[in-house]
Amino acid sequence: MARNKFDVDEKLEVEFNIKHFKRLFGYLKPYRLQVYLVMFLMIAASVASMLGPYLTKVAIDEKIPNGDIRGLLVLAGIFLGTLIINSLCLKYKIRTMSDVGQKVIYKIREDLFVHLQKLPFSYYDSRPHGKILVRVVNYVNSLDNLLSNGLINVVTDLFSLIVIVGFMLAINIKLTFICLIGLPILIFAIFLIKNLQRKAWQVLSSKRSNMNAYIHESIAGMKVTQSFVREDENLKIFREVNDAYRSAWFKAVRNNFLLWPTVQVISVLVVSAVYIVGITWIGNGITVGVLVAFMGYIGRFWAPISNLGNFYNTIIETMAYLERIFETMDEEVLVRDTKEAATMPNIKGNVEFRNVCFEYEKDNPILKDVNLIAKEGETIAIVGPTGAGKTTIINLISRFYNLTSGKVLIDGIDISTVTLNSLRSQMGIMLQDTFIFSGTIIDNIRYSKLDATDEEVMAAAKAVKAHDFIIEMEKGYNTEVNERGTRLSVGQRQLISFARALLADPRILILDEATSSIDTETEKALQEGLNRLLRGRTSFVIAHRLSTIKNASKIIYIDSGRIIEEGSHDELIKERGAYWKLYTSQNSFLQAM
Repeated sequence: MARNKFDVDEKLEVEFNIKHFKRLFGYLKPYRLQVYLVMFLMIAASVASMLGPYLTKVAIDEKIPNGDIRGLLVLAGIFLGTLIINSLCLKYKIRTMSDVGQKVIYKIREDLFVHLQKLPFSYYDSRPHGKILVRVVNYVNSLDNLLSNGLINVVTDLFSLIVIVGFMLAINIKLTFICLIGLPILIFAIFLIKNLQRKAWQVLSSKRSNMNAYIHESIAGMKVTQSFVREDENLKIFREVNDAYRSAWFKAVRNNFLLWPTVQVISVLVVSAVYIVGITWIGNGITVGVLVAFMGYIGRFWAPISNLGNFYNTIIETMAYLERIFETMDEEVLVRDTKEAATMPNIKGNVEFRNVCFEYEKDNPILKDVNLIAKEGETIAIVGPTGAGKTTIINLISRFYNLTSGKVLIDGIDISTVTLNSLRSQMGIMLQDTFIFSGTIIDNIRYSKLDATDEEVMAAAKAVKAHDFIIEMEKGYNTEVNERGTRLSVGQRQLISFARALLADPRILILDEATSSIDTETEKALQEGLNRLLRGRTSFVIAHRLSTIKNASKIIYIDSGRIIEEGSHDELIKERGAYWKLYTSQNSFLQAM
């Protein structure tokens, strides 16, 4: 069975490096005062909590032997105070860092979404949409634990270690050195397992992306699946993808858990050694209180180390997600405003292609030295065989792609020198793949002009003959339509999309197969409205039904990326060339039906 994009692991273009974390910390800059305050409070709470074992030592070695009840009560009060301080600081930390973490996640997701809207069509054509979706949702969500807890905890735990070691040295230097013997062993173990963990999380990231892509594709194509009874075959593919994800998850988690038992084993061995040595030395400079206090600090010593181990696991896991997130953010925006880009003046509608060459892939030209002039108010029809470059021409007018060479001029202005917004806002575009958003019909038509009144929306719908079927629906223009307009017929979706394009009142109107799914009766009515609306606008029309373009100002026949015929319908018919052959063969086919 041929492999699809959803079951091929994505190649990581840029490996993780410290710059990724610097970029992540950059998102924390607006909240640095809150972060610093939380760090200060958690350090204060950590110091307060460290007093517990020392207070125990004083109670055992001094207050209890002397029967100092009042002193014990004072120590108990101090200990209670440290617990209250620790609880209040912890509560503030949880509330503040949860808020900061979610704001950072919100900003990262927003930046990612904004960047995705700038990427060219080629980016979405070359990868499953599910793999893009998983980065915006799942991967960004996975940063929550690091931002809300990890960063603050690691600073607090590191400071706690310093304080603990200080208390331990103050109590007994020899026992402290015995305790520290385990650290070199732990550091060695971390270096052994870190690469295993990192690779495992990278693989898991890819498998999750694959599964998300296949589920997205399967849902989008469910009608086709059921029509061709592909359920069993699709289930087999899903099981393969799901099994690969499950196996990767188990491996990642198994490697993740290697550090925790390592810390526990080393800590138990060290604690046992301290107990043995400490008991042996009692009476030789070590009191019971000293040993009890020291054991309390040992427990606190290994707790932050264990936390740091968990933080390390979080870092390894997060690295796999940050790589993918920033990889997407660093995806080059091929079509963008130049630094010197000016605002496009009000368009009159003169369009010129001057020696235009274009290729989607290097050394695979789609358009070859195309020269074309459309005067203000003209309707230019573009015809030709599939794959000849018709849609590419209209995509270049809207500057959805950069030219390989040549120029596209509107009113004598090179469109590469003006801002995209000022250019596209004066165009009405209806692409071949009509898209209806979930929401009401009126909102879908108003998508091209958000400040349009209800009357303007209805006028556009009437012009394209969509008004009649809309008002027959249960709530008229306020009828809710599903995602991609599934409850509408293909023809109805095209009419709504056409009304959307016309509502923008564009100076240049682009129609790609605008009437391909409209029945003949509706097409005749639509043609009447189009003739009125196209008047005074420069229009580019791609249509397979040649009957709809007979009245065009100029018809261009394009084949293999070159314009081979150009003229009015009557002129091209007289030439008896490629257009004549296409027109007569289509008429013969229609008459035979």
